[in-house]
Amino acid sequence: MRADYRLPRLFVSDDLSAETSIKLDKNQANYLLNVLRMKEGEKLLVFNGRDGEWRAEIEREGKKNALLRLAEQSRPQPLPSDLHYLFAPLKTGRMDYMVQKAVEMGAGILQPVQTQHTQMAKINHDRLEANMREAAEQCGILSLAQLRPIQKIGSLLEEWDAGRHIIYCDEDAAGDDPLPILSSLPAQPIAVLIGPEGGFSEEERTMLRNLPFVTPIPLGPRILRADTAAVAALALVQAVCGDWRHNVHPEQTAAD
Repeated sequence: MRADYRLPRLFVSDDLSAETSIKLDKNQANYLLNVLRMKEGEKLLVFNGRDGEWRAEIEREGKKNALLRLAEQSRPQPLPSDLHYLFAPLKTGRMDYMVQKAVEMGAGILQPVQTQHTQMAKINHDRLEANMREAAEQCGILSLAQLRPIQKIGSLLEEWDAGRHIIYCDEDAAGDDPLPILSSLPAQPIAVLIGPEGGFSEEERTMLRNLPFVTPIPLGPRILRADTAAVAALALVQAVCGDWRHNVHPEQTAAD
């Protein structure tokens, strides 16, 4: 069952079930009543990442407050996406964009990685999680991606489960075409690794290339910014060895 993109969608933390009401907080009420200018009785879709998606309608409580009355479930809860996205944090504005696009492209786990050339050693988890929720709201996604704590690349690779293959973008990879490389990979869980603006250090590149569960790919003849490379790499992986090749998104599979 596909998402209904005609109705607004809202993430809530409450449990969802038939014939229950949810009291909106001030920010949510302001968004629906003043930003979207929704009226009493108008319909929307709500989700919490656990109980599927539900149709609801607005019940006003004065000028500034509102309730949501749940009607019926529109889509059951699917399995979460199994694609992991590993990234070196960028400056705030571009990292917001990158995180949003990673969620839109189907990443289920977002893992910040500290490298030698990482621009930002600390990240604002609340801000990034808000961006992830917004992306899920706008794109019909039901399973919220998980944001993990930042980890140094050496420690991450030492602890890595070799059953999950890492594809990393390397400007020094041979050739310009990543498709033959991706097509030759065995069927197994995948992670995509994007380095910092300055690229991986020679030490990090050597470490990556010596690991049997890591494969470097090129991204064409141009050097891409890290946030652009993220979108390009995730699109390639999803198309060649991810969920796009089945013409069904994992958000839909459990619901069909």
